[in-house]
Amino acid sequence: MAHAREKREAVRAAYIHERMPLDIAALKSGVPPGTATRWKRRAKELGDDWDKMRAACLLAGDGVESVARQMLADYVVQYKAIMDAISTDETIPAHSKVQMLASLADSFNKTVAASKRVLPETSELATALNVLDRLSNFIREHFPQHGPAFVEVLEPFGGELARAFG
Repeated sequence: MAHAREKREAVRAAYIHERMPLDIAALKSGVPPGTATRWKRRAKELGDDWDKMRAACLLAGDGVESVARQMLADYVVQYKAIMDAISTDETIPAHSKVQMLASLADSFNKTVAASKRVLPETSELATALNVLDRLSNFIREHFPQHGPAFVEVLEPFGGELARAFG
């Protein structure tokens, strides 16, 4: 059955601009997922790459910082899952675990270094929060009598940090 051009455009728009998975965009428009896949493949053959358009719209709308932030968050989730799997799987020999951990550590270091280049404000915010945490611990240990005043100043200062790094 042939579908109206409007349906194809609706699937394309949902996939590109709303960032829906292709099968969901198809179902939303009342089209079988296989048809949407064919449309997407055919469009690419004709020079309309839906994936490139989707990436361009994402970057234009949210900016590279937002994309990088999401990628870093996704990486951390995957990193944690892999660490859990390595540490709990007793079928993996010790020497393989060491190799896997070394590879994972290398990947983590490279990812963090790359994110610092793409997300300098995130790195600066992390440094600022680290300094505040150290100052808080210092006051607690050496000047406990000033703790309430520190907390009183720290709360509104959070707004200042949000403006500076937000």
